[in-house]
Amino acid sequence: MVNRALFPKSSIHVSDRAIGLALCLLARRYRLKRDRNMAYQSINPSSGELLAAYPELSDSDLELAISKADQAYREAWRHYSVDQRAKVLEKAASILLERKAEYAQYLTLEMGKLIGEAYAEVDITAGILQYYAKNAKEYLAPKALPEAPTAQVSIESIGVILGIEPWNFPYYQVARVAGPQLMAGNVLLLKHSENVPQSALALARLFEDAGAPAGVYTNLFATIEQIGRVIDDPRVRGVTITGSETAGAAVAGRAGRALKKVVAEMGGSDPLLVLEDAPLESTLDSALFGRMFNCGQCCVGSKRLIVVGQARGKAFLEGFVERMSSLHAGDPLNPATTLAPLSSEKALKLLLDQIAQAQAGGANVVLGGKRIDRPGYFLEPTVITEIDANNPIHNQELFGPVAAIYVVDSEAQAIALANATSFGLGASIFTADVERGRAVAVEIESGMVFINQPAWTAPELPFGGIKNSGFGRELSERGFYEFVNEKLINVAPPGASPWGPVISS
Repeated sequence: MVNRALFPKSSIHVSDRAIGLALCLLARRYRLKRDRNMAYQSINPSSGELLAAYPELSDSDLELAISKADQAYREAWRHYSVDQRAKVLEKAASILLERKAEYAQYLTLEMGKLIGEAYAEVDITAGILQYYAKNAKEYLAPKALPEAPTAQVSIESIGVILGIEPWNFPYYQVARVAGPQLMAGNVLLLKHSENVPQSALALARLFEDAGAPAGVYTNLFATIEQIGRVIDDPRVRGVTITGSETAGAAVAGRAGRALKKVVAEMGGSDPLLVLEDAPLESTLDSALFGRMFNCGQCCVGSKRLIVVGQARGKAFLEGFVERMSSLHAGDPLNPATTLAPLSSEKALKLLLDQIAQAQAGGANVVLGGKRIDRPGYFLEPTVITEIDANNPIHNQELFGPVAAIYVVDSEAQAIALANATSFGLGASIFTADVERGRAVAVEIESGMVFINQPAWTAPELPFGGIKNSGFGRELSERGFYEFVNEKLINVAPPGASPWGPVISS
């Protein structure tokens, strides 16, 4: 049975009338159109209905956006005090929390997120903005160099930052960039995924309503070709992207040719290791949460469940299949629904193709594997076993309600299998012995390891990976310094010798 405590729920069931009213208000402000020829489309994944579509930016509007952002940086935002910037971010967080139902429903309407999880995303987005508003003054303070008392490192902004963000967490992903970079004194151009335009507009409106000067946060409904030119533009000083390996490599290559720093998060195939001493029931609950949060469309989702011990593996498989079987599809606006749709028909078809590849390669589909016969982009909760190293999906990311379960004989085999991937974002280890968990964590090749919890996120925890999962860090103090100038200032007294820096007072 499903432990419903694992799935965030809201006591509010957003009515069709409320949805219609919100869309009407948005339509008046942004003149929404229903045109399937437009690239930026808001389609309800639970029904397949086209809600609205938006035209791409013209080249002249794109140039105006870059120019306004550059002007806002040079003439206004970089000169704001930390307290002034913090006031804007705190106001944005306050608006999010006050109008949580409105912001949450955009997530559910256009990417299919369960309403309780949509509320949770609004909460963590507000928390990230509050975190950086609170801590930026400390992070921006000049840093002393103990071995060089006449020197210090000054933390300064660098200019316009381009963010290229995905659809799976339309607010949280952006907050990971906007929180630290706006508080550092940079300004942001944001290119969101084409299937979440209403969420993108809602965020742009949020910062406007919070009092950010025009140009500080700018939404771009841009083409891929236009984004390439934005990367090349000398007024843009850094790029951050969350997306596919292909997109990350293309962006990093182009930015590298322009000598611009990139932070990249390319997803993962995160292992969840179940050691033979792990408590079974609580570990099963955590594994279900780790695999099925956001309908499995999570970069740090627990995609490969690796169990040590044949008897334990059999019991784990039975318990996990039982839990997955208990999930039921429905309207994601209904708090009782436990299985959301995939974000798009494209995402659904990709998963169906991967499942077919797995079967052709000798894997066993223990549960599910088929599209659910109802409107929308729903996939049956799926469990796959017997995936060997030659299987086509062995090194693929399964982005949806599909769990791959492996059973091995030893801890050493579990570690080897966990590392047998080109990805290295997050990992989880479940054990009754925390110190044993720490020792195993040292052996795991990933940017993040969680012991006795599925991989998760919080404003104070650095987020990022290694290998093909990308480079750089977001969140925490580490994320704050990715796009700043750490400027050395060394002071010598008048009349000092020109020979080398003075290193003592």
